[in-house]
Amino acid sequence: MEEIRVVLDELAAGPIAEQGLVIEQVYDETVYIEGAIALVTQNIWVGGILAAFVLLLFLRSPRATLVVSLAIPVSIVATFVAMAATGRTLNVISLAGIAFAVGMIVDAAIVVLENIYRLREQGMSRRDAAYEGARQVWGAILVSALTTVMVFIPILIMELEAGQLFRDIAVAISVSVILSLAVAVTVIPALASRILSTGETRRLYLPIIDDIARGFSWLVLAYVRMTVRFRALGLVCVAAIGTAATLAAITFLPKLEYLPEGNRNLVFGLIIPPPGYNLDTTETIAQRIESVAQPMWEAAPETETEDGVPSLQNFFFVATPGNSFVGASTVDETRVGEIIPILSRPIFSEPGTFGFMTQPSLFGRGVGGARTIELNVSGQDLNDILGVAGQAAGIIAGLLPRSEGHQFRPIPGLELGAPEVRLIPDRIRLADAGVGTGALATTVDAYNDGVRVAEITVGAERLDLTLRGDSTALGDLRTQDVGSFPVVTPSGQILPVSQLAEVRVTAGPTEIRHRDRLRTVTLEVRPANSLPLEEAVELLETQVVGALEERGMPPGVRLSVSGTADQLSQTWSAIQINLALALIIVFLVMAVLFESFLLPLVILVSVPVAAAGGVAGLYLLNLYQTQPMDMLTLLGFVILVGIVVNNAILIVHQSLLHLREDGMSPVDAIEEATRNRIRPIFMSTLTSVCGMLPLVLFPGAGSELYRGLGAVVVGGLSMSAFLTLLTVPPLLRLCLFESPKSKPSAAIASPAE
Repeated sequence: MEEIRVVLDELAAGPIAEQGLVIEQVYDETVYIEGAIALVTQNIWVGGILAAFVLLLFLRSPRATLVVSLAIPVSIVATFVAMAATGRTLNVISLAGIAFAVGMIVDAAIVVLENIYRLREQGMSRRDAAYEGARQVWGAILVSALTTVMVFIPILIMELEAGQLFRDIAVAISVSVILSLAVAVTVIPALASRILSTGETRRLYLPIIDDIARGFSWLVLAYVRMTVRFRALGLVCVAAIGTAATLAAITFLPKLEYLPEGNRNLVFGLIIPPPGYNLDTTETIAQRIESVAQPMWEAAPETETEDGVPSLQNFFFVATPGNSFVGASTVDETRVGEIIPILSRPIFSEPGTFGFMTQPSLFGRGVGGARTIELNVSGQDLNDILGVAGQAAGIIAGLLPRSEGHQFRPIPGLELGAPEVRLIPDRIRLADAGVGTGALATTVDAYNDGVRVAEITVGAERLDLTLRGDSTALGDLRTQDVGSFPVVTPSGQILPVSQLAEVRVTAGPTEIRHRDRLRTVTLEVRPANSLPLEEAVELLETQVVGALEERGMPPGVRLSVSGTADQLSQTWSAIQINLALALIIVFLVMAVLFESFLLPLVILVSVPVAAAGGVAGLYLLNLYQTQPMDMLTLLGFVILVGIVVNNAILIVHQSLLHLREDGMSPVDAIEEATRNRIRPIFMSTLTSVCGMLPLVLFPGAGSELYRGLGAVVVGGLSMSAFLTLLTVPPLLRLCLFESPKSKPSAAIASPAE
């Protein structure tokens, strides 16, 4: 596009100007792409700055904040290199993945530095604290990184259309997290041993913030102390929290959409008038639309008219045989969706007119975009098919009225509007004349378009040898005069076609459409944005397909739902499988590294809690802007499986460390681990949330692609950070017990070194 702009400037200054003409580019899709890239790049910067601010708030040390913050640019730059090496491109989706990773890549660094801080406060030297601090938490951050990365394995091998989008995010986040692990165990201890002085561990006291933090810690530790020492109470609390979270997630989970629609500055409409409309009638429709649009384009370059309607930057109307299309863009690109109902009214006020008026989708290049549902009426007899399709269209018109923003069109039309001449052979007359039906058909074809006899070679060129009737001998015949075409019998007699067959001048379909080798009429439905795609599919299957089948349909006629509905169903099934696989992979990774099958189950209790938080995050986002549960948003729940277990891993790992190295009892070990890990848990959670928050809050080009995903991850992380502290310690107490020698039982073996 940059090269095209250069050439256009040269043309405008040269040949075009010499002829007294002006050249203007009316549409450029790269404007949207560049805006989307700029927005997500801005989000990366803002997210990184917010994450650094949170670190400074917790650490109260510019040097310590610098140490951890260095993990962000080091990991991101290395991620660019790794993505280039793996053949991935930088696009809105992959950059969004990097933006999501901004907050996550400091998690491991925070855990390492916080542990170094803790050991320095206990009196260790800088070098010993740096070494021991990294060694003690190495197992925990390794497990955390592996669980985060391995949940993407099913995504990476997903072959569906949505899987291609998932793959860019998966690669970006996975590479960033792996690199951040390497940075956390190499760069962070090295810098901490040299940069952090003795005074760096003395934190500045902030009156209100520290008082709230201490009060919160006291409440959490009091709860943990009670639930750990009284197992029955802990079990009841965990069961109540887990059940409430699961029920809330199931109850408030929104209906599904397929893929985000996009918010490009373009509105496009397809108009299908009744069969037989001539050019003059089509022109009246165009004039009616222009009378509505004219005040809007005359208001430019102002952003709106005096009535508050968005002004138009471009407008076009094109008529073709059988249908027409209209399009427009607005001066204020954020308000282009507002002109859809304005331009739709004059278009569809014409009786019998069907069509779509949409903001074109980024992913569905068809007229209806990524939200089209196809109701197919298939069979052998066209009249039966049209009868059932007409009934279905009537039900859809009442169920999804156009006045509420729903749109649909039949493909082809519901009427036989194309003139058609049919020949019905008279087999008795053909037998008397000694002419077969094939010879009759060949003769008619020869006088119409000609019959291809053979393929011949002339020099180096292949040509079709075609047999054609002598049109000059027939005079000025029209198509319906096919009955006058001469047919030569084997006896040499010449008979007109009308003596050998019945000629019927009738009407036929404007388009011949087949599905599974059956004649088909398709009703293409595009529900309003306020109606989720999944709910619209359910309505069509129950209220239309189910109702027609109950009434009884002609023999051989069948109904099916396809289009985006098929893709939605396939992708949803694939994501369900991927979620199950992600849980299994995370469980097996933790089982291997913790050498236990019980401890991973304790950690996985944080997953339903996070799912409830993800649903809550999506609900809050929908309070101020519409965000459907599309397939990219669902990816957020897969990501949550890998990252929400990190907080639980920290508590479990630290408890095992106290049991093994410090000889504590299980109760004391769990309480001490919770006390030591509250701070790094909230540090890592807040940095992750702040790093991702700009992706959710800042509107603009491309934000609709990752906004829902961000809301799910932010909501899930926020809720799990708190509820993990309430569920994991009581469950962990049920799995840990002391041997007769007051040492940890073999059932609680330490993580693999």
